Amino acid sequence: MITNDKGIVELKHFILREVCRLAWEGKLSQEETEKIVYEVSPGPKAQYRCCVYKEREIVRGRIRLAEGLNPDVSRPTKNVVAVIPAACDDCPIQDYFVTDFCRFCLGKACLNSCRFGAISPGDTKMRIDPAKCKSCGQCAKACPFGAIIHQERPCKKACPVGAISYDEAGICRIDEGKCIHCGHCIHNCPFGAIGSKIFAVNVIEAIRSGKRVFAMCAPATEGQFGKDIGMAAIRAALKKAGFADMVEVGLGGDMTAAYEALEWIEAKKEGKIMTTSCCPAFISLLHHHFPQIYEENKSATVSPMMAVSRYLKYLDPDCVTVFIGPCIAKKGETLNELIADRADYAMTYGEMVALLDSRQIPIVPVAEGYQEASLFGKRFAGSGGVAGAVMEVMEELGEDTSTIRLMTCAGGEECKKAMLLLKAGKLNADFVEGMVCPGGCVGGPSKHQAENLVLKAREDLLQQADGRKILENLKQYPMGRFSMQRDGSTPEEKPPFAAT
Repeated sequence: MITNDKGIVELKHFILREVCRLAWEGKLSQEETEKIVYEVSPGPKAQYRCCVYKEREIVRGRIRLAEGLNPDVSRPTKNVVAVIPAACDDCPIQDYFVTDFCRFCLGKACLNSCRFGAISPGDTKMRIDPAKCKSCGQCAKACPFGAIIHQERPCKKACPVGAISYDEAGICRIDEGKCIHCGHCIHNCPFGAIGSKIFAVNVIEAIRSGKRVFAMCAPATEGQFGKDIGMAAIRAALKKAGFADMVEVGLGGDMTAAYEALEWIEAKKEGKIMTTSCCPAFISLLHHHFPQIYEENKSATVSPMMAVSRYLKYLDPDCVTVFIGPCIAKKGETLNELIADRADYAMTYGEMVALLDSRQIPIVPVAEGYQEASLFGKRFAGSGGVAGAVMEVMEELGEDTSTIRLMTCAGGEECKKAMLLLKAGKLNADFVEGMVCPGGCVGGPSKHQAENLVLKAREDLLQQADGRKILENLKQYPMGRFSMQRDGSTPEEKPPFAAT
C-alpha cells in the first residue's frame, strides 16, 4: 500500500472489507453496519478524534461511501468524489497567518495594506481575524519581515481546477460543475475527509445474482503488486472470487489507438489539432473548462475501458463489466451520460483487494501466462504511451509520421497550459496527449504502491510480453462489429484492420 496516508488507508480498507463481507453473506443492513461503527470506535475514550461521537459519525460516513451512497445525507450529490462533513473540521478556516517572526514594528505595513479591517495589534504581535480576512494576500506582500505566511489547505492545493471551496463553517465543498473526478484531493486530505463512492457492493450483488461479471484490469496493473504478480495472477484471484473472467484493458488500448490513428490521419490532412480521449479526467477538464476544444478538437473515439466493455457486451449483452485500476475518474466515466453504452462499474486496486480479502482470497503468482494486448497497448499507462501507440498504428497503415509534432502533457497544470495555448491559437503541435495524473496512469491517485516501486516491477513484467503488432493483434477480435465512437454510432465502412 502507498504509505503517505497509511492510517487512513488501513481504516478505509477495514471498513470496506467488512462491508463486502456482509454483502457476500447477504447480511448488509443498518443493524450490521452499526456493529462496524462500534468495532472501530468502541469507546468510552476516543482513539483518533476529539470524542467517540465524532469518530462514529465519521465511520458511518465512510460506510455510506463503501455502499456507493452519499456520505452527507443532508447534501446529496451526484459527484463521485464526496466529503464526509464530520471529518472535515480540523483544518484552519483562515489561510493567512502571522508567525512569530512578527516584530510588532512601528510602521504596521500589514495593517495599512488591509482593506477589510482584518488586521489588528495583539499582545505581542499582529493578529488576523479569519471572519474578516478575504485572503487577498496584501498583508503578506507588505510585511517587510516576511512574517505573514500563506498556508493553503492540502485538498485545495491538490485540485488542478479550483473545484474546492469552503462554507462558513470551514467545511470543504466540491463544485460539481468544475470537478473532473481526478481524485487528487482524496489522498491529500490528512483527515480522510474526502473519498469516492465505492461500487464493490453492486459488483458483489451482481455476482451473487448469477450474472456473468467481467473484470477489466487497467494497463497500469502490471507492477502494482510486485514483479511476480502479472495479469494472470490477478485474473486467477478474481475468478476465485466469482468473476466470470478478466480481460486486460491494454487490449482496449490497441483498439483505441487504431481508431484514433484513423482520426489523426484525417485531421493531419485538414490541418486540425486533435487531443486524445483515453483519460477521463482530461476529457472532463475539456468539457467543464474548455468546452470549445471539447467540441472541436477532442477525439471521438472511446477510451480503452469503454472499448473492452463494448467488446464484452457484444459477445454477451447481459454481462456486467467492471474496470479495476488506479483511477478515480473512471468511476465518473461509468456515470457519464454523454457516453453511450458505458461500462457498468469502476473500482480501484485498494477496493479490489478489500473485496478479495473479504473472501480470504490472496493474490499469488501463477505458472500460466496471459496476454491479450500488444506491448504498445500495455504502455498506455505511462506518459507518452497513448501517442506512441497511435503513431505505431499510423506507421503500420503506411503513413509517414516523421513530420508530426506531438505534445505529451502529464499533470493538471501541463494539460491546462496546453489547452490555453490551443484556445489562443498558439499551440505548436499537431496532436496532444492529455493525462491529468503526473507520469500518466501509473501515477494515479489510487495506485497500490509508490510509483518508483511500480515502475521497477512493471518493466520486469513488460519484458516478458511478446512483440505482436497492434493491427496484427486486432485481427483476432470482431472490430467493426461494435461501436468505438463515444456517441455509440457505427460507421458504415468497416475499418481497414477489421477481420474478414
